Amino acid sequence: MQKVFNLLGATAFLMSGAIVAGTLVLYTRIPSLTKYYMSELKLELTKVVTDMVPGQIDDVMPELPSSTGLPIPSSVKSPF
Repeated sequence: MQKVFNLLGATAFLMSGAIVAGTLVLYTRIPSLTKYYMSELKLELTKVVTDMVPGQIDDVMPELPSSTGLPIPSSVKSPF
């Protein structure tokens, strides 16, 4: 029975050590992982916006007039 308890204690110690080591590795790599995923996200958003914007600009722009009206008479003075 003592051997079983010793085995369980050693297994628990190894599991705790593995969890601590994994946490330390992940903690040291978080800045580089965040930087990588942020750059990928920016690239993807830039592609989506670049594809979306020209179509929306064409829809919003009014038609240019083919002719213009008479010029402003010179007797009207600017208040400025």
